[in-house]
Amino acid sequence: MSTVPADRPIGIFYEHPEWFKPLFAELDRRGTPYVKLHADEHVFDPADRPAYSLVFNRMSPSAYLRGRGDAIFYTQAFLAHLERRGVRVVNGTEAFANEISKAAQLALIESLGLPYPRARVIHRGSQAPAAAQGLRWPIAVKPNIGGSGAGVRKFETAEALAEAAEAGLDLGIDSTGLVQEFIPQEESRIVRVEVLGGKYLYGIRIYTPGTSFDLCPADVCQRVDGAELDAQVCAVDAPRRGLRVEGYEPPRPVIEAVERIMAEARIEVGGIEYMIDSRDGQLYYYDVNALSNFVADAPNVIGFDPFARLADWLEREAAAAVAVRVEKEAA
Repeated sequence: MSTVPADRPIGIFYEHPEWFKPLFAELDRRGTPYVKLHADEHVFDPADRPAYSLVFNRMSPSAYLRGRGDAIFYTQAFLAHLERRGVRVVNGTEAFANEISKAAQLALIESLGLPYPRARVIHRGSQAPAAAQGLRWPIAVKPNIGGSGAGVRKFETAEALAEAAEAGLDLGIDSTGLVQEFIPQEESRIVRVEVLGGKYLYGIRIYTPGTSFDLCPADVCQRVDGAELDAQVCAVDAPRRGLRVEGYEPPRPVIEAVERIMAEARIEVGGIEYMIDSRDGQLYYYDVNALSNFVADAPNVIGFDPFARLADWLEREAAAAVAVRVEKEAA
């Protein structure tokens, strides 16, 4: 029996129509009271006193690729409203602010003294050539609000970058971007480390063909040994992209660093990606995600179902949040 009261359900705020079906299915299986809050038609009244036990923010920075860029900025206002009303929000305003700013992510990693690819932040495409001076080539130009590798371009030479800047570089929906050293990946792979409740949950290594910047774990549908993952939980086009995955437990210092980054970013559920430079073996943290798309067919890759553990955690957090609010209301 669920510990979440029916009159104070869990609210799940999201925009992608497919990514969260496994979580919804798990909550349905348990009979956990929850409400789907789809961003498309969502509105709120500042006078409302929401009755949710907690709200789980699942907004994606790549929403603008699906015609929902407006929802990214709307989400900031909605989360702030919930927090002002005392609603427990998982991945709230501070977490989301870090989610939608690659510049903020690098500043955070820098503040912790951890390694990341050197970068300069710009707000006009014309600034890119000057910003690249002193950086090691190749160079990548990334929109500040990204997600799914959107808008990332790689340049091998200063001449190529200057030509692109003159033609017009698209920095995305907030007109801000990074000019960053491009790191050639050791064995063409990256590592993604997931956390739940701010603590290490699992790690995976994703092997790439080196031609894509989109490394969404939910889209990887082939193990390193060539075995295909469950077709029912994988994107149709994933095998053709050539991505392969394997379970992997990072070294303890990496796990501790990831947990430090997430604590500083106020991200309770999310993932951090890092890579090893094939030239010198240096490790670099480069992406902080408050939106976790767990690896497809997880039991076949990492040996357990992370959605079940996420549901367990949400139920505990919701019950604790309700107890706190009831105590405050009775005082």
